[in-house]
Amino acid sequence: MKIELSDKFAIVTGSTRGIGFAIAQGLAAAGAHVVINGRTAAQVDDALDRLKGADDKAKVDGFAGDLGAVEGCAALVERFPHCDVLVNNLGIYGPQDFFETDDATWQHFFDVNVMSAVRLSRAYAPGMQKAGWGRIVMIASESAINIPSDMIHYGFTKTAMLSIARGLAKRMAGTGVTVNSVLPGPTLSEGLADMLADDVAQSGRLLEDVAADFVMDARPSSVIQRAATCEEVANMVVYACSKQASATTGAALRVDGGVVDSI
Repeated sequence: MKIELSDKFAIVTGSTRGIGFAIAQGLAAAGAHVVINGRTAAQVDDALDRLKGADDKAKVDGFAGDLGAVEGCAALVERFPHCDVLVNNLGIYGPQDFFETDDATWQHFFDVNVMSAVRLSRAYAPGMQKAGWGRIVMIASESAINIPSDMIHYGFTKTAMLSIARGLAKRMAGTGVTVNSVLPGPTLSEGLADMLADDVAQSGRLLEDVAADFVMDARPSSVIQRAATCEEVANMVVYACSKQASATTGAALRVDGGVVDSI
């Protein structure tokens, strides 16, 4: 299967590193013109340099802005009024006990993880419908189903993304616009690498091996018994954005390594 997106314009939110960057790189490799997004110009410029360094033919633009705020989303849409592929990857996470998580934290997680996706989907879906083709992907998490007891405020936002994707897919029925969610499991992103850095330094072991132990401790139901790579997650997302995925919509596509114990 050859995925060809050379006539498509894609926006990937929160894409200066980790899964988002791998998605942007995968879409660019398929020929799409891709917009990289991060909070600061320095982050965006660095990501663009890395992407162009890996593929000097990549068609990329950058947008620096806080998409967790109404103003940031409005500025993005003003600069890029239309897109064919929207990947709502932006998200924040972090452990915190339920009884110590205040209203402001709940609201912040909701604004960044959920409302950024709502606002941008609401802005771009009508243009996709008018064109008769479009792809919207919500990057959720296995934590949307397997709610972590130490990150209830995070798991709740990812469950919300599943609901939005399913409902919006129904709303866009028959238009040529598909809407899906992708559920990564533990993934060897920069965030996980940073978290495990001390263990790697102290043990002298490879990051991949330390990450595998972490996965089996934190998510013992993992079938692959290791962390996925960002590229493995991106492969699923690129497929969901492809022309070949025309019959896949309203789906929750798992790249969780089998963590969620269901059939």
